[in-house]
Amino acid sequence: MEKQKLKAVIFDLDGVITDSAEFHYIAWKNLADKLGIFFDRKINERLKGVPRMDSLEIILEKERDPQRFSELQKEALADEKNDEYVKLIQTITPQDTLPGILELLHDLKAGGIKTAIASASKNARVIVERLEVGHLFDYIADAGAIKNQKPAPDVFIVSAENLSVPPSQCVGVEDAEAGLLAIKAAGMTAIGIGKEENLKSADSLLSETADLTYERILEIYYAK
Repeated sequence: MEKQKLKAVIFDLDGVITDSAEFHYIAWKNLADKLGIFFDRKINERLKGVPRMDSLEIILEKERDPQRFSELQKEALADEKNDEYVKLIQTITPQDTLPGILELLHDLKAGGIKTAIASASKNARVIVERLEVGHLFDYIADAGAIKNQKPAPDVFIVSAENLSVPPSQCVGVEDAEAGLLAIKAAGMTAIGIGKEENLKSADSLLSETADLTYERILEIYYAK
């Protein structure tokens, strides 16, 4: 049976469209240092694709007193981190779009392939505006309106619904294992960007965004 035509590519944002992950690391690191809690890049890897409050809980695993913070205080800490992150991303410019992505988005549009951003970040629209690529996406998911975050498939399913495309005719692109699990759970073809040890659920793995071309996406989709 011939495979149905590819109709949409749905992207994560951080680490796929632009590398704002470093800003997340800086903001979390500053918060952890302020609280006297150990935090490094190895722990930071666990936060990729994970919602803000869940990320805070991972950081607080190193806290000696589990009862130190109330839920209200935790929300304030997460907001404090986000406020710093929002300040940091104001420095983003169109030059911060990752290698090959701008050309890919133009090629997808020329090929009649719909595009969306399915990010756990509530700041996705701000970042897209700073990159000046909003016109190249047909839909940007509102993370705040998504009930279950990655690795649940909700954000990818909602994105496909808003594109009016069946999940089976979508490719999802992620740089985090939680995101890849979400793509697979949604019934889509999953492309990972990064190192194999961190992205075991990918249908196909590419080392960097420069390798993610329109032709390569078609090849991966139709080979699956």
